[in-house]
Amino acid sequence: MNKYLSGASCAVLAAFAVTAFVAQTGNAQAGEFDGVTIEAKLIGGQQYEALYARIPEWEAATGAKVEIISKKNHFELDKEFKSDIAAGTTDWCVGSNHSSFASQYSSLYTDLTDLISKDVVAEFVPANIKAATFDGELVMLPRAQFDVSALYYQKDLYDDAERAKAFEDEYGYKLAVPETWAQVKDQAIFFADPPNFYGTQYAGKDEAIVGRYYEMVVAEGGKLFNDDFSPAFDSEEGKRALQWFVDLYKAGAVPAGTTNYLWDDLGNGFASGTIALNLDWPGWAAFFNDPSSSKVAGNVGVAPAPKGSAGVRTGWSGFHGFSVTDDCENKEAAASLVEFLTNEDSQKLESAAGPLPSRTAVWDYVSEQAKDDPYRSEVLAAFKETAATAFAVPPTALWIESTNLIYPELQAAIVGDKTVDEALADASEAVDELMQEEGVY
Repeated sequence: MNKYLSGASCAVLAAFAVTAFVAQTGNAQAGEFDGVTIEAKLIGGQQYEALYARIPEWEAATGAKVEIISKKNHFELDKEFKSDIAAGTTDWCVGSNHSSFASQYSSLYTDLTDLISKDVVAEFVPANIKAATFDGELVMLPRAQFDVSALYYQKDLYDDAERAKAFEDEYGYKLAVPETWAQVKDQAIFFADPPNFYGTQYAGKDEAIVGRYYEMVVAEGGKLFNDDFSPAFDSEEGKRALQWFVDLYKAGAVPAGTTNYLWDDLGNGFASGTIALNLDWPGWAAFFNDPSSSKVAGNVGVAPAPKGSAGVRTGWSGFHGFSVTDDCENKEAAASLVEFLTNEDSQKLESAAGPLPSRTAVWDYVSEQAKDDPYRSEVLAAFKETAATAFAVPPTALWIESTNLIYPELQAAIVGDKTVDEALADASEAVDELMQEEGVY
């Protein structure tokens, strides 16, 4: 398209955009929110930014303005939200939310049931809507960021006959894309050549390391909490799970800084070409295979998440969404923005880069679009298989507080400051005290 459009042409396009917006959202009239400013606190990061570039479309259509007053990762947003709640400064309007964090914010976010039509809600995957509903209140609309992790790997590592022979001689089985976490550990140690190349990596702090540990415990046949939310991870299964992280760190198969890594560190690490195997989210799929952002582009394979010794696949999952604060002065405008950021066009845009949609029709669209793209088809197949047995975080409002007690103990064991037994005993005692203090049991 000629970038030097005439004024008349621009006017026609603008009118078309407004008409299309109103047709697809159904909840706003052109210019309905003239003069309204919506303050938003949103998650930031490479894989989330493309969606925000659509916000001017909503502004042009409704007459409102959006001011993003905070943009951080969810761990930092969580701290900020809790600070706002404590200080009573919750009159901003739209916030990024996540199924792993949402249960904590009962006093922050409003019920969207009367703000979003039932017909719109029915267009989302029912399981996502169920998980976004607490005590009968719909507290967020899911965006196209349904998260479950699959295994990315560098394909050429499996094409070298000499390397394959050396591996089989050392470990007693053929080198192939790993199907179990025991195989991942073997291969990660075998491939590692620090400080230039590492076998794998993992997020090593905050809820991120606890989530990874949690799914490894499940894969080993254990559980993090009992039914009454008393800690259950100080078990043989829990010890085997933690030992996996410890062994990789001790062997130098992961970067020394991994205990400070979060998601962006992992994504950029694999894209740098210095990591062999990487358990990661679908939002990185396009980034990893893009020559402009990734040194492994064209050499990326994707497989379902491996299984633990219990034959159970890891599958810690959740999804991102947007919520409206209860103290927002114009909830209707805020809900309109949330609906726009989660509509079909928004979800098609986000899912084109790899993230999994949360709208039923967009799942069908993405599958159709991928049928002639071998890499995208491989990505969808791997994540679809992993998602089939995915599981959410334990349904307690104390999830994040619990992870804040657990993760320093996991770190202590990983770096060798405590034994596995000591770390899990201390973490279990701390979580037990929290649950009793909060009257959980």
